[in-house]
Amino acid sequence: MSVTFLHTADWQIGKPFARVPDDEKRTLIRQARIDVIQRLGELVEEKNAKFVLVAGDLFDSPTISKAVVSATCSAIGALKVPVLVIPGNHDFGGPGCLWEQEFFLKEQQSLAPNLRVLLEREPIELDECVIFPCPLLRRHESRDPCGWLEDFAEADFDKFGGKARIVLAHGSIQGFDSRSSEEGAPNLISLDRIPPCFDYIALGDWHGTKEVGQNRWYAGTPEQDRFARGTENDPGNTLAVTIRDRDSLLVEKIQTGRLGWHFIDFTFSDSRSIEDLEAEGSQRFAARAGKDLLHLTLRGSIDFTTREQIDQLVESWNSRLLRIKLFDETTILPSQQELEALVNRAGDPLIARVAAKLLLRSESHDPEEQKLASLALQELHQVVAREKGGDPFS
Repeated sequence: MSVTFLHTADWQIGKPFARVPDDEKRTLIRQARIDVIQRLGELVEEKNAKFVLVAGDLFDSPTISKAVVSATCSAIGALKVPVLVIPGNHDFGGPGCLWEQEFFLKEQQSLAPNLRVLLEREPIELDECVIFPCPLLRRHESRDPCGWLEDFAEADFDKFGGKARIVLAHGSIQGFDSRSSEEGAPNLISLDRIPPCFDYIALGDWHGTKEVGQNRWYAGTPEQDRFARGTENDPGNTLAVTIRDRDSLLVEKIQTGRLGWHFIDFTFSDSRSIEDLEAEGSQRFAARAGKDLLHLTLRGSIDFTTREQIDQLVESWNSRLLRIKLFDETTILPSQQELEALVNRAGDPLIARVAAKLLLRSESHDPEEQKLASLALQELHQVVAREKGGDPFS
């Protein structure tokens, strides 16, 4: 009965990543989702896996381009073992679906004859095991896609001998996240209604790796595709699963993702400076370019000089990172030296008068007026700095 296979899901190949403004960087992120298939092939050889299971959402959309279809089929064809896929909510089955279109079928036959799309809810017997697919035939299924398994009993498996029994499903489970807790949520799977006579339940839809019950796992996406918060979310992995007998299961989590999705939440203070922020970034991605994305939150009070240093640092990071998602919550609090350098300019009486008026307005009780005056003072500081070759105090 012993069998080893790879459990993966949510490849979502063809995802547009529209929030990445740079076309070239967006292309790199999209390509990473195809490149990870090669690493799955390396795992197949390393673990001597007999097949690969994709628990839904191989593609991001039912209307992806022909070029993406061809590239994906080519990569899957190189795996050299059967790849069994069910449709998920992004690439759902049903009449006229992607999986039945002439171009896909042609490319599948030519480039990926090892790819098998399971569109029916019926047992699929392999040499080593039996797969029980639960495909989504609509984007939003009102009925449990695993409902057809509820009446199975031990006697129903006699015709399959001692082969391992694996459920392949895509959807959310009750109480797991906010969506699944809503009454009438679509694609809801009731795990407690699946009989215990199945050896492993391979799930997709949740993009992090997570065990949700005995022998029941979400594989997560093999290449992370969003900023993931919290310890519960663990994307970028593939599961190598070995079933030895009814009571022996080994699940190994293996990191397959290559893109780095980083969080930096930095507060400026008397003890934390721009150098500390730069060092934190260097520790995470300084030796890499074109492989990382950053969710950056900045807080605290900063002076004019630090503001300019932040802008320069973000510009530098933006050139090497695939994306910076910036939340700048800092407030400008110029140093006394910076203010005096603007107000006490004997050689520039006009700038001195403007600076003095802006300084008074920055002390207004109107928050909006304070903000506008502070921004104007900052701009004035930058103008003076440029005129003096970067030294506003000269």
